[in-house]
Amino acid sequence: MASKKMEALGSVVAAALGDKLVRSTLALDELTIVCKASDLLSVAQTLRDHADLAFEQCIDVCGMDYSAYRDEPWDGPRFAAVYHLLSVKLNHRIRLRVFAEDDAFPVIPSVNGIWNAANWFEREAFDLYGIVFEGHPDLRRLLTDYGFVGHPFRKDFPLSGHVEMRYDPTQQRVIYQPVTIEPREITPRIIREESYGG
Repeated sequence: MASKKMEALGSVVAAALGDKLVRSTLALDELTIVCKASDLLSVAQTLRDHADLAFEQCIDVCGMDYSAYRDEPWDGPRFAAVYHLLSVKLNHRIRLRVFAEDDAFPVIPSVNGIWNAANWFEREAFDLYGIVFEGHPDLRRLLTDYGFVGHPFRKDFPLSGHVEMRYDPTQQRVIYQPVTIEPREITPRIIREESYGG
């Protein structure tokens, strides 16, 4: 029954968005749609204001780095923002994915003017992935330090980071210095005893 409901929702979305809908996927009883970054504001407005859709709440926005999606080479834009939308009125959800066109400088329009709940979610995606949300009223780092270099959720960011912070008793202040941790790969050791378990 639920899948029939999602199929019907997919049909309404396709009719409402027309050629602005790049792709629509129904899997695991969840509807995911994709639109171009240049169409995002128009698509978001339609999703919110269309009487048969009524997605009045943006419940989550997250950044994505698809550079090694599912441990395989990815053929397509690297960075995306994924929006999870909810219609309380009509009791349905949808996932909207938007890819940034430029991998070197990913830019996606801010939907903060349509769903103001996206404000801090977009700041988090900017901080952790480096996705710039054009038109955001206060796009600055949210979780990392103001002097932090890089974006730690990018798949090419080193696990140990670039700098470390510590208190220096001689200077009596917190200082930043290059990371002193040696990179290493931990391989679990498996111990097998011949008579184990038997």
